[in-house]
Amino acid sequence: MLNIAFKAADQEGLLLLDLKDLQALLAFMAENASKFTGVYGNVSKASVGSIQRQLLVLEQQGAEAFFGEPALDLMDLARTAPDGRGIINVLAAETLIQAPRLYATFLLWLLSELFERLPEVGDPDKPKLVFFFDEAHLLFDDAPKALVEKVEQVVRLIRSKGVGVYFVTQNPIDVPDKVLAQLGNRAQHALRAFTPRDQKALKASADTFRTEGKLDVARALQELAVGEALVSFLDPKGIPEVVERALVCPPVSRLGPISDAERQAAIAAGGMNAKYSTAIDRESAYEKLTAKAAEAQQEAAAAAEEKAQAKQGPSMAESIFRDVIRSAGSSVGTQLGRSLGRSVGGTAAGTLGSSIGRAVVRGILGSLFGGRR
Repeated sequence: MLNIAFKAADQEGLLLLDLKDLQALLAFMAENASKFTGVYGNVSKASVGSIQRQLLVLEQQGAEAFFGEPALDLMDLARTAPDGRGIINVLAAETLIQAPRLYATFLLWLLSELFERLPEVGDPDKPKLVFFFDEAHLLFDDAPKALVEKVEQVVRLIRSKGVGVYFVTQNPIDVPDKVLAQLGNRAQHALRAFTPRDQKALKASADTFRTEGKLDVARALQELAVGEALVSFLDPKGIPEVVERALVCPPVSRLGPISDAERQAAIAAGGMNAKYSTAIDRESAYEKLTAKAAEAQQEAAAAAEEKAQAKQGPSMAESIFRDVIRSAGSSVGTQLGRSLGRSVGGTAAGTLGSSIGRAVVRGILGSLFGGRR
């Protein structure tokens, strides 16, 4: 049904830029179901209504403010500084993550756009773009099947487009096996095994590292202290290296949330605030369909009014006015005829003049009332 909606939008020249455009298009399809059925196949009002209900769920999660213009330009995520260093872009998703349907919809769009826009580059020395998905278990918990399939596709194929993907999570079993199988670089911090599930996860994590017997991985995973990790990366030939226990350089950062003032300062310094801070609402499907519906409603009201007037005949005021004018016209015609007759002379001439005068006035009244007498 959505495929039909998008095709119909193209045929009708309707831009779909935001959520209300799609809602207006679906309402238009439901009202003109017979028209679209003849062109695209069966268009069921029930099916359209089902989609509208799902859009209502998205709207309640904030989709109305999330989708629209200016749209996110993926190339803005791949910007570099004047000295050639990459720029870190942070999606503040602490509120968005509470709306799983909306979050999944955004990620599906993001990953699909990557495949459509980025060219194949083979195996570059450094990636054009790197994604870090923090709290990755939230990405896969109760995720729609379409999203999981798209993530798997991205992980398998995105490296050839110069994009790296990293999943950040406490426990490796939070990430589906098909996704884990495609990952190469790995940094594993400490794992604690307090429950049977934890013990299973610990064993699974230890068995997936490449070892040469020098390191007891399962034991090391439980002994790692703050700042330590087991690391294994791909060598120049793409082969996983032997796992090693390593110290991680402390980050130059602060553990904890930043203040609102610091966030606003970072946004202002990012250089993208002017581009994305002001919403744009161009004429699109919603405006065109709304105007079309209003025009059709006015035409229907005018036609109904004409039909009602035709059934009722002349109004009471018009009838009274006509009778008064006719009565006065007869008197005026008689006086006019008599005056004309006196100027000619004789009784017969006066009588004839009265008839002529009344005929003249009837002709004038007939032209005023459109020929009705």
